[in-house]
Amino acid sequence: MRAYYWPVTAGTLLAASAFMPWITVGNQQYGGVPDLAGIWVLGLAVAAVILASLSIATRKNSRHPLLLVGLAAFGIVFLAERLMVRTATQQGWAVSQAQAIVQGGQAATVIEPVMATGAYVGLAASTAIALFGLTVVVKRAPRVHAEVTDDDV
Repeated sequence: MRAYYWPVTAGTLLAASAFMPWITVGNQQYGGVPDLAGIWVLGLAVAAVILASLSIATRKNSRHPLLLVGLAAFGIVFLAERLMVRTATQQGWAVSQAQAIVQGGQAATVIEPVMATGAYVGLAASTAIALFGLTVVVKRAPRVHAEVTDDDV
């Protein structure tokens, strides 16, 4: 049951990543708890910690739900980060074009969005939870072997 401390730790890191920025554009930071994706990730992190803690306390297996929680958290963090990059790029382009039209000059270059610490921590923690849940699939099969008996006696 000591193995369940791994998803407890990963769930705590996943909860911490929900409060960190996921995208950085210049000095602006996006992502995290105020966004809907951040709230979902926080909820999944709490669920992972609760499931793993209950498994430690009751000595019952809860790897199936941990697999689903880890996969859902990974999907939310990955897709939210990709959508935030796209939205930030389009918003930066629109602002530079609007300023160029108003000022009558050339459009400024758009700063590229960069993946921030929260996305890295969230992806790593959700991967750890999903991999721990995936261990339910990999089981040690009993080794079947025939015993040699001497029946010539």
